[in-house]
Amino acid sequence: MAIYVLSVSLAFAFLLIVLELVRRQKLKEQYSLLWILFSVTLLIISFNVSFIEWIADKLGVKYAPAILFLFGLLFSFALILHLTIVITRLTSQVLRLAQEVTILKEREVPHGQND
Repeated sequence: MAIYVLSVSLAFAFLLIVLELVRRQKLKEQYSLLWILFSVTLLIISFNVSFIEWIADKLGVKYAPAILFLFGLLFSFALILHLTIVITRLTSQVLRLAQEVTILKEREVPHGQND
């Protein structure tokens, strides 16, 4: 039962941290929605012990609290994938901007005066 109390405490603390980061504008709302959704889902799952045991029984997991960690791990993988997609898009935009700045600089400098 201690692991359920621990998971509820961690999920609640995590939710408070995310909300505080949003309030201080250190975390954008578009990313905070994922974290808030994760925290609330983890809270709901942690409060409902019979639901965790039912899922563990259906998946053949002997230690039911391991399902909480499985959900956390799956969420982490999904978040990492999402952030990788965002970084890839930003990298493409930075590359394009660098190319455009280089082209604009080349147009400003008269031919034969490049240093």
